[in-house]
Amino acid sequence: MASTLNQARRLATVGNGSDGGAVTLNVGALSIAEVVAVARFNARVEVSEEALEAVTQTRARVEELAANPTPVYGISTGFGALARRHIPQDLRAQLQRSLVRSHAAGSGPEVEREVIRALMLLRLSTLCTGRTGVRPEVVQAYAGLLNSGITPIVHEYGSLGCSGDLAPLAHCALVLMGEGRARNTQGEEIEDIPAALREAGVAPVELREKEGLALINGTDGMLGQLCLAIADLEELAKVSDVAVAMTVEGLLGTLSVFDADLQELRPHPGQATSAANVRAVAADSPLLAEAAEEFSQNQVQDAYSVRCAPQVSGGFRDTLDHARTVAGRELAAAVDNPVVALDGRVTSNGNFHGAPVAYVLDFLAVVAADLASISERRTDRFLDTARNRGLNAFLADDPGVDSGHMIAQYTQAGIVSELKRLAAPASVDSIPSSAMQEDHVSMGWAAARKLRRVVDGLGRVLAVEVLTAARAVDMRGGTPAPGTRAAIAAVRRGAEGVGVDRFLAPEIEHAVEIVRSGELLESVQAVTGELG
Repeated sequence: MASTLNQARRLATVGNGSDGGAVTLNVGALSIAEVVAVARFNARVEVSEEALEAVTQTRARVEELAANPTPVYGISTGFGALARRHIPQDLRAQLQRSLVRSHAAGSGPEVEREVIRALMLLRLSTLCTGRTGVRPEVVQAYAGLLNSGITPIVHEYGSLGCSGDLAPLAHCALVLMGEGRARNTQGEEIEDIPAALREAGVAPVELREKEGLALINGTDGMLGQLCLAIADLEELAKVSDVAVAMTVEGLLGTLSVFDADLQELRPHPGQATSAANVRAVAADSPLLAEAAEEFSQNQVQDAYSVRCAPQVSGGFRDTLDHARTVAGRELAAAVDNPVVALDGRVTSNGNFHGAPVAYVLDFLAVVAADLASISERRTDRFLDTARNRGLNAFLADDPGVDSGHMIAQYTQAGIVSELKRLAAPASVDSIPSSAMQEDHVSMGWAAARKLRRVVDGLGRVLAVEVLTAARAVDMRGGTPAPGTRAAIAAVRRGAEGVGVDRFLAPEIEHAVEIVRSGELLESVQAVTGELG
């Protein structure tokens, strides 16, 4: 089965319908790949007739309640701690505008474009369920905004992950109204938002009853970041296995501990997959075959960081599977408050609480930090003559004159230390808000923001291991496995082989780039076949 990232690239190219490069929004759930296709690869969105019909039917019910003298939360009342105030009809448009304007209260650095596109797509997906009560023209305008490439400016701070990602979504809703701040497809800030919308064929929306609340009340920011992280971590799980295989060869270790029957004795599925990947990459290695007798007589066992790699990376994979399950459930949800239920009643609920998503965001940060930690320990073994089985100190060309990869490990160590700090869960914290009406919050947005930094850090740590293992294998002078040769060839396209010290940072960045772009995996899988 193709990876999520490859599925997303394909969707952005050929789409999931008759029109290429489009993702169609129905009443049902999106997939993670569809989210990534729109957020990262700029696939267009289309709203189905089925979705528009559901939206139209539900809006009729909202307008019926709006005309009723009995107050209904979100339609004819204030919000949060101000919900007891009944709002007369002539003030309701102002109520919705005021809600969006006041909630667009973010601060700090700007959030990445792909995150903003993901949260917009997921809000649009919820609107298309027909459970939020907005008008069809609001749905179509939101789709038009997303397709235009105009990206609202959203800030780092402002969401507590409860009552939804209010501030981030409000910044997006503000642009839909023709206000706020946004950037064009070239990343330049737009001076005249209404003019930019008109040029894109999107009429600024004048919000009516319920619509302002429907545009800002969801877990879309944290869920969008979870989907993006899952796609990236799937790839990094495979990169980790490639790095392990290269390290086994560079250290003249043994593949016997990765045998399939040994994994069956402890039947965690992720463990078996990781071990199989290592075997595939290091298969048919003349270098290991030549060293096998010496290993059995003098080494006997590899260190834990090598021998237990499938157990650690397997646990990582199984955690990722759990996160995928949670994301799938959330993608199938209609998160709003109040919500228009299937029987037509408009009722308050707690589905906006981000706890389920926040927990797995934190969980992924924990296991990603640990995967980086074991990678750094493997790298360090290459540099120490007491443990690297005959290689030069620090893999230096002339130890003492040259320092080799000494400081590359420092870079890894600094990142791993940071990842351990970021592994502290955000979801255990809660600060009451809205005059104690919202007295327990998830902090899921904060969990998502730190997970993005963890994903970046893990990729960098694994890249340094790959770079170091490639140098170690080259220093051995033998012939590595075909899979390892392919990985080393990818490294060598931007990093020279063994030699005197040179400017190391660009070589590290090249390794990071081939990990991030998928070039490393593509090179290896061209030889080994698709890794699990």
